[in-house]
Amino acid sequence: MKENKKKKAVSIWWCLAFFFAAIWLLITGFPFFYMIVTSFKSLGEFLSGNLFKLPASWVPGNYMRIFQGGFFQYFFNSIILILITLPLLLLFSAFAAYPLSRMKFRLNRPIYSIIVAAMAVPIYITLIPLFTMANNINIYDTIWALVGPNIAFNLPMSVFILVSFMHAIPKELEEAAEIDGCGKVSTFFKIIFPLSMPGLATLGIYNGVVIWNEFIFVMVLTQSQAVRTLPLAVWEYQGQYASNIPLIMAVLTLSALPIILLYIFGQDKLVKGMMAGAVKG
Repeated sequence: MKENKKKKAVSIWWCLAFFFAAIWLLITGFPFFYMIVTSFKSLGEFLSGNLFKLPASWVPGNYMRIFQGGFFQYFFNSIILILITLPLLLLFSAFAAYPLSRMKFRLNRPIYSIIVAAMAVPIYITLIPLFTMANNINIYDTIWALVGPNIAFNLPMSVFILVSFMHAIPKELEEAAEIDGCGKVSTFFKIIFPLSMPGLATLGIYNGVVIWNEFIFVMVLTQSQAVRTLPLAVWEYQGQYASNIPLIMAVLTLSALPIILLYIFGQDKLVKGMMAGAVKG
């Protein structure tokens, strides 16, 4: 009898869990569904018809118009920015996290505290200095003007996470490497860095999404279509008094698709990295 009651209780809890999960899926999935549906509508149908009605005909005219415009230039710029910024960010984060997590020195705690405090610095108070600096060193309106700020503002969070991750790696592995004649640099690249790959993969996915969606730096530090990234592509379809909403929805759909695919194929690494950082040691 007790076992049957336990099984019934477990079944009830599972049903409740699936019920609330279905509600949450509906809440989070409906905006994306609405975005896709609207992207197949014409501007006239969008303005005159029911906003939540399915398109009269699923004609990809908006997507064809986007492809004929400058979308691929924006997309290419976003890819270039990711390929330059993300490896440098992960490498600098690992370089900073290693001594802060594995070495004891007098300034360890103050330096770590300053890095953590930097997470609270608002982006907006740095825009004018960044604009002035980019002009002074002649990198304004280039992809290089975006690399530095994206690294700097994502570095504190990355170091904060990696310090906790590296701190959980057993010290015996590092001691064994030192006995075998490895110095600090060799130990980092042969022991610490490979064991930190789950954490680095998690940070790569998280920071990749942040950099891909970054808007304010691109808005302030660039002005030409040849350099701007996908978040600014929406502005191409926005007028002074009206906006072509179906076209904007098509741009947003295409912009979100690479991130969704990245998450689908990388979610196992994301979960493994989070769990590994939680249970190591």
